[in-house]
Amino acid sequence: MSETQDTQPAEAKSVLLTGANGYVGAWIARRLLEEGHRVHATVRDANDPRKTAHLEAMAAELPGTLRLFSADLTSPNAFDEAMQGCGTVIHSAARFTTSSNDPMQDYVIPAIEGTKNVLASVGRTETVNRVVMTSSCAAIYGDAADVADAPGGILTEEVWNTTSNTDHQPYSYSKTASERAAWQIAKAQNRWRLVTINPSLVIGPALSDKPDSGSFQYLHNFINGTLRTGAPALFVGMVDVRDVADAHVRAAFLPDAEGRYILSEGSYSLMDTAKILSRHFKNHSLPPFEIPSPLARLIAPLMSQLITRRFARRNFGHVWKADNSKSRGDLGIDYRPVEAALVEMFAQMTGETPVKG
Repeated sequence: MSETQDTQPAEAKSVLLTGANGYVGAWIARRLLEEGHRVHATVRDANDPRKTAHLEAMAAELPGTLRLFSADLTSPNAFDEAMQGCGTVIHSAARFTTSSNDPMQDYVIPAIEGTKNVLASVGRTETVNRVVMTSSCAAIYGDAADVADAPGGILTEEVWNTTSNTDHQPYSYSKTASERAAWQIAKAQNRWRLVTINPSLVIGPALSDKPDSGSFQYLHNFINGTLRTGAPALFVGMVDVRDVADAHVRAAFLPDAEGRYILSEGSYSLMDTAKILSRHFKNHSLPPFEIPSPLARLIAPLMSQLITRRFARRNFGHVWKADNSKSRGDLGIDYRPVEAALVEMFAQMTGETPVKG
């Protein structure tokens, strides 16, 4: 680790980053270290080199400094020590699981309690003046069908997800509930400012060997043969993980950053993704065509046991649109093309060298 020399107060350059070993969190850590910040990074077990080696390696090469702390989201007071002397908190920690028999216990309660625990520590730490929270577009919409109900048929930061619950789209419900809890706490005080980053599907290479993110599950469907006979017309927004990291750091330090920020480069269907990958990878059974939506909804349970008829009805064939102008204007995000991020991510997952498209 290297020490930066500057004349700013220590708290102005000291940032608490929760979930620093996560997919997005590691990229945020890298950006903070590149800019010379003092990073207090929390992970579940700071003594496990399998979770921290990539962070230590970055810190050894970059101008900023890194201190690791153990902290569990569901433990009250777990963030007090790590937060001491920090002027900014970036809360990116979240629990992730690909399936659950108890969504309330696995998704919702940890998301809400984790947010409340972090913000309770903020309330006890007088040096903190800004909190940036990693939320999601999942807190803005639950299913693609919801987009049609948004003003002008386009998602904006004013829209909230009102259709998800513990029985349908529980992960989206957890993101909505945790962000709402954060805003309720923030509005009850006037010492610190809350800013939330709401990315769509985050795409791009990971900095750790074993990332855990739904983004990798999305691309895994193009590797394991799930879509080899065809793809339904499922649209999602996508954004490069490096743009997401940049947005967090800018939201933390730009004086006028406030409110929510949608992060999304554009809307892509499964077939759009397949066409991009087919230009760079030749040894995979990528979907050859798009399945008509009425048929896809009918056969949905045969595609995957995780796809319900309700999900198929509310997502297959529905367009996805979001307005990213606030992130462009306030944060100065100049979005990287998603194609390059998809190619890098797929190459990392498969170990293959992409060919030029």
